[in-house]
Amino acid sequence: MTSPADPGPQLSALDALLSDPGAELLASLRHQALTAGTALALGSRLRETYPAGLVAAALAQHELRLAARAKFSRAMDMFFTRAGLEQASAEVVARHRRARFTPAGALADLCCGIGGDLVALAGKHQVRAVDRNPLHLRMAMLNAAAYGVDGCARTVQADVREVDLAGVDAVFIDPARRTGARRLGPGASEPPLAWCLDLAGRVPGLGIKAAPGIARDTVPGRWELEFVAVGRDLKEAVAWSPSLAGPATRATILPGGHTLTPHPGPPVPVTAPGPFLLDPNPAVTRAGLVEELARDLGAWKIDQQIAFLAADTAVRTPFARTLQVIDSGPWNQKQLPARLRALDIGALDIRRRGLAGDVDRLHRQLKLSGSRRATLVMTRARDQPWGLVCLDADLP
Repeated sequence: MTSPADPGPQLSALDALLSDPGAELLASLRHQALTAGTALALGSRLRETYPAGLVAAALAQHELRLAARAKFSRAMDMFFTRAGLEQASAEVVARHRRARFTPAGALADLCCGIGGDLVALAGKHQVRAVDRNPLHLRMAMLNAAAYGVDGCARTVQADVREVDLAGVDAVFIDPARRTGARRLGPGASEPPLAWCLDLAGRVPGLGIKAAPGIARDTVPGRWELEFVAVGRDLKEAVAWSPSLAGPATRATILPGGHTLTPHPGPPVPVTAPGPFLLDPNPAVTRAGLVEELARDLGAWKIDQQIAFLAADTAVRTPFARTLQVIDSGPWNQKQLPARLRALDIGALDIRRRGLAGDVDRLHRQLKLSGSRRATLVMTRARDQPWGLVCLDADLP
């Protein structure tokens, strides 16, 4: 919910890009790769035909579009600011989230930014998009048009704390974690999370996007806290109000839509590492569901406090990476180079969890020359410093 002190120049630059020469220039760049070396030469060539200011705006927008392809399938038809792209929800995440609002009619998308969630929500609902940044609101509607859903959206320029929510069945809010160029502190947002939670007293159906580091005890009872990862990249958390909530916590892995939720069971044993090591997805760890995963897979913990699991057989699961252990023992850094040479290890990824150490310095000291690539896990096993050398498992 950023509000530039003077959005005039940026709005003027957007108008220029939407003009016939601007659209022509962006179209000419559509399939153009851009590097530090090529941008300078390309800019010089384009300034022979187009005004310098238009060229600068087009190249900046093209650079953002190229970066946005990691989030949006129609990125090359969309418009972005750097801050807006950074905060925008990825398309795969927004579409997953849209399903939670299926029973609702009209929605409000508060702090809509450049419209990352709007383009998903407006595909199924009438959406009131609210932000106080006029540039982002303009881009949000252009981006909705790129997805053909602008007819289901209308924008309101306002502080979300003052907007009228009459007629709205449910709300999604993505509070800003930066104001202008300044990033807010850890856990801070604008509006604050406490204000966002209070919205449930006005509109029962409420989803609040939060940073993935949010503590699980931050939300009230009967709410759900969902941790969402794309692959192994933990993207965000979403707090769901009681009318939209399921279990207290949930780990969701996209794009497959796999979910893990709490379920009771016997305590998970803690014993020595086995022939296979399971590294739970960060969404599982943040949701506090490592023991549920262990019970589901017939695995065990190697330490009471560390989120690694062990198994007797190779396990294929969307909720963890499976590694084959080829060497396991108490951590001894002096003996490590000889151990790795004996195992013919020439390239090494190092994972450190629960054990202090300078990973970059260790990499420099090892001077590997073998033919195999491995993962070195620096961790604790039954409260002892432990090291495991692992290969990617040959999964069934």
